[in-house]
Amino acid sequence: MRNNRGFTLLEIIIALAVVGSLLVTLIYTLNHHLGIAERHESVTVASLLAKNKMAEMEEKPEPSTGTFPEPYSGYGYATLVNASLFAGLSEVSVKVIRGSESIKLTELIRSR
Repeated sequence: MRNNRGFTLLEIIIALAVVGSLLVTLIYTLNHHLGIAERHESVTVASLLAKNKMAEMEEKPEPSTGTFPEPYSGYGYATLVNASLFAGLSEVSVKVIRGSESIKLTELIRSR
C-alpha cells in the first residue's frame, strides 16, 4: 500500500468549480450594486440641480430649456410657468433630465 499525500485531479476540479461559481456570483453582485450607486448619484445630482434652477426661477420666472454648464453638461432642464388655481400665485415647474432618469419639482410662487 502506498501512502499518497495530495489531492486528486477530481478534487482539484471540484474546488475550482466551487471557487469559480463564487467569483462569478461576487462579480455579478458587485456590478449590480455599482449600477445602483451610479443611479443614486445621478438622481442626487439631478435633484440638487433642480433645486438650484428652482431658486433661479423664484427670482425670474420664465419658461426655458437648456443644459447645465460643465461638469454637469450631461444634464438638461426644462422650466415651465403656468397660472395656478389660486389668485396671485403661479405654478413653476423644473424638470431635470439625464438619460432615462428625470426629476421634476413644482412649487407655487407669487405672480409678478
